[in-house]
Amino acid sequence: MQSLRQDADRIISAAIQAALPDTAVREALGKIHFSRGKVVLVAAGKAAWQMAKAAWDALPGRIDGGVVVTKYDHSKGKIGNLEIFEAGHPVSDSNSFNATARALEYVSNLSKEDNVLFLLSGGGSALFERPLVPQEEIQDVNRQLLASGASIVEMNTVRKRLSSVKGGKFALACLPAHVYSIVLSDIIGDPLDMIASGPAYPDSSTCEQALSIVSHYGIKLSEKASLLLREETPKKLENVTTYVTGSVKQLCKTAMITARELGYEPIFLSACLECEARDAGSFLSSIARDHQDTEKSLAFIAGGETVVHLTGHGLGGRNQEIALSAAEGLAMCKDSCVFSVGSDGTDGPTDAAGGYCDQDTESKLRKKGILIKNVLSDNDAYHALKECDGLVFTGATGTNVNDLTVLLIRR
Repeated sequence: MQSLRQDADRIISAAIQAALPDTAVREALGKIHFSRGKVVLVAAGKAAWQMAKAAWDALPGRIDGGVVVTKYDHSKGKIGNLEIFEAGHPVSDSNSFNATARALEYVSNLSKEDNVLFLLSGGGSALFERPLVPQEEIQDVNRQLLASGASIVEMNTVRKRLSSVKGGKFALACLPAHVYSIVLSDIIGDPLDMIASGPAYPDSSTCEQALSIVSHYGIKLSEKASLLLREETPKKLENVTTYVTGSVKQLCKTAMITARELGYEPIFLSACLECEARDAGSFLSSIARDHQDTEKSLAFIAGGETVVHLTGHGLGGRNQEIALSAAEGLAMCKDSCVFSVGSDGTDGPTDAAGGYCDQDTESKLRKKGILIKNVLSDNDAYHALKECDGLVFTGATGTNVNDLTVLLIRR
């Protein structure tokens, strides 16, 4: 019999493989009829390289050039004559700004007969950026938002107003060319104006909402940034056609299929998990305790994107906190585990995709003098999980469709 950890690894691998964007990009391209002019490709996000490679292979000789900007260590090499950039995430850096400036050069001075193929995936908010405030300030605002516990939608509502490309502004920069946007969704409900802060989609958020978010979370802004929050974003775009592809539901569906193949009865919980990470972990361990008398193996499956409110100075990510937060409850169980991973292969500012904990994790850490309560207070899940072989590593996956969280009970 395989171990629980082996079952977890099988489920993670299958789910991520099924969520790769290659097939979805090719299907979307089959619906597009480019006009006779140039085709300029711009790809931005954690899945940008994979999406660009799929497009290049599907359109031999048709793409005239362009830019691909993705997270560090997410590029897998050259793609034709495309310019490949790796840049900062979750906070923009000079490479983010340089890559975006180069993309804007490519789309400037295009004619009405030309086309822009815009491939967008999660992470684009940091990677695709040309700020309207100084570089240091946009980086500081991003750090404040990330530490505040704000949701991704709330963060993007603020960020798009401090940018010259977010909130539909990139599409305006492409005029009079038409933009064909293929979007790999990483936000629950697929809100197109919020995925990567919607560079090529009309913005549904308002100035009032942005100001309220800044006030609620105590975000400190300069006078210039405060004034920018009061400038409304484009509400209508005539030169964009959008195709949404991929989602966390596919991730969950494949996890359920794989769990069933491994002998578990899969139970789908939600694809809209968006609470505090440690609350999600505690909730899953409660479910495990309630089902300890089961006579059959069970797999409870959820997808979404939780949040972490930083209270310490440790290292970790939301998926690692979910797993570690379940450990104390799992200590009262047998043959049960919780694991959670980011589909892009990275969790927070770490090299791990997520975390794994089972009924033995709490005792292993306690024997090393590590108390889970203290670890979570310092947001240091990475180092605690490293001590008990609880980190999950996948490497950069080439996709980004939210997170997968699973509770396994094996009988």
